[in-house]
Amino acid sequence: MSSALTDLFPHPIVQAPMAGGVSVPQLAAAVSEAGGLGFLAAGYKTADGMYQEIKQLRGLTGRPFGVNVLVPQPEYAESGAVELYAQQLAGEAAWYETELGDPDSGRDDGYDAKLAVLLDNPVPVVSFHFGVPSREVLEALRRAGTLTLVSATTAEEALAVERAGADAVIAQGVEAGGHQGTHRDTPENDGAGIGLLSLIAQIRETVAIPVVAAGGIMRGGQIAAVLAAGACAAQLGTAFLPAPESGAHPQHKQALTNPLFARTELTRAFTGRPARALVNRFLREHGPYAPAAYPEIHHLTSPLRKAAAKAGDAQGMAMFAGQGHRMARELPAGELVEVLAAELAAARTALSDVRWPGGDAR
Repeated sequence: MSSALTDLFPHPIVQAPMAGGVSVPQLAAAVSEAGGLGFLAAGYKTADGMYQEIKQLRGLTGRPFGVNVLVPQPEYAESGAVELYAQQLAGEAAWYETELGDPDSGRDDGYDAKLAVLLDNPVPVVSFHFGVPSREVLEALRRAGTLTLVSATTAEEALAVERAGADAVIAQGVEAGGHQGTHRDTPENDGAGIGLLSLIAQIRETVAIPVVAAGGIMRGGQIAAVLAAGACAAQLGTAFLPAPESGAHPQHKQALTNPLFARTELTRAFTGRPARALVNRFLREHGPYAPAAYPEIHHLTSPLRKAAAKAGDAQGMAMFAGQGHRMARELPAGELVEVLAAELAAARTALSDVRWPGGDAR
């Protein structure tokens, strides 16, 4: 099954699906055309919006691509914590001259409707984030000819992915930008994430299905490292953010290498779920008080984030990014795939030429 996945794209490079308007069809097409696997992000879109993007992408490339779907989250009971956070954000709403969003705007992100579209109009690959779909869903997609991937942040989660019948697991290290794909959002585990290389090793000793590595990967040498550790491919998100085809806000692209934004943190400030973002004013001021309430907080802060983006205020935006953000390169997506592939080849050659003390080249 590893070859069934990797045979779809010549280079072991997957463009991470980044929701919120970043992973547009132009980006996915450029990556797929260059020999990687481009991805659309269905999160926060309607089922029809997702379908229209799939149609657009198919018009741009005939090569394989993927679509990412967010798994619905369990009900959140502590409405008082959300109301308290809303009171704290009142000053932000006044500053940006907007209203706070309705935290009860919906929990399932149109999950069933999106699955219906993907079964009626199958795509080569579908990945899932925030949990494991039912065995029935994964089987239905398999019958439709679609390969399935599911994110995991621990070996135990990877085992659940394998038992459900997914074709591969995405090992998401704590270095990754954006939302952590934990299957259960438990606040007591905040800050307990596992680094990517350790995670790959643990997952490879736990499951037999192929592993795609994700988290902080910005260079071909790092791709070589995760492949050597047992992954069949590497998934990169932040590396593609600055590309001209990316739908990221210009301020977001510039902030990746701006010394003003020197580091990232996992925070609940923007959505109520742990997500790695560049540290800015909003994150510093509100992160310590944000409750574990997703998607309620996502809906609540959505108008604030949009207003900040419209105003070009990077201090109020959610600028998700991985730990390797300072290594971002402003290259067209297709060119970046080619550069990464060349770096990967060079790293493999260098490794094969290494001579160990007292031994032969290995």
